Amino acid sequence: MRGHDRFVQIQTHQLHHQEGLGAQFGYEGRRLHQVRSAGVVRIEEIPKPTVSDHEVLVKVHVATVNRTDCGFRSAKPFIVRGFSRLVRPKVTVLGTEFAGVVEAVGSGVTSLQVADRVFGYSEGRWGAHAQYLKIPQDGPIATMPTGVPFELAAPSTEASHYARASIRKMEILSEQDVLVNGATGAIGSAAVQLLNTMSANVTAVCDTPNVELVKGLGADRVIDRPIEDFTKDNQTYHVVSLTRSARARSAAANAF
Repeated sequence: MRGHDRFVQIQTHQLHHQEGLGAQFGYEGRRLHQVRSAGVVRIEEIPKPTVSDHEVLVKVHVATVNRTDCGFRSAKPFIVRGFSRLVRPKVTVLGTEFAGVVEAVGSGVTSLQVADRVFGYSEGRWGAHAQYLKIPQDGPIATMPTGVPFELAAPSTEASHYARASIRKMEILSEQDVLVNGATGAIGSAAVQLLNTMSANVTAVCDTPNVELVKGLGADRVIDRPIEDFTKDNQTYHVVSLTRSARARSAAANAF
């Protein structure tokens, strides 16, 4: 992942890691012991990661608690248990989104150096709910733009990742007409910005208080949901992105 100039501010819980926590040979992490509820997550001192030749060690300043973390913590929906095991979790330190400072690098790392301010998305590896996180240098990690605080960088990654993956899967091209329903959600707001950078023609659907916000994200046209029913819109679209409710799915075919 390369550095970005634009960020999506996502409403989420944030974990701030304080200076001085953890000993020289250990570090604090929020460890999950059983798949059940928040009450089984405990703060413990666990071994500090060591990096291989092509890995980076990040001292985490801010991490988020998003619905992916919550899903793996509670194992809901039930299908999650196929990834996290039925009773005792396979992953004990959750956390995917992070922002912090490079603490150490492997001998083969060339893209980052100690003291770099970085942010990223530890998909599949987890571990951001601890003071230190290791991640491959060619993984989803990038330097932070100057002036962007950790609190904004950390929650900008997961939703953007999913939005980008969806855009690639749908093979959206420049100048195509795209409808984004749910444009103020995490994934929807990221999609609007990414589509704007691709020069797609973006129509976004949101509620009245957020109309100006969505215009600022780069939407070419904004449909005010309480006033206008987009399923009755005469315009046709190459792609309809339904990031909000299932209500619109039945009308999706009429948009093409």
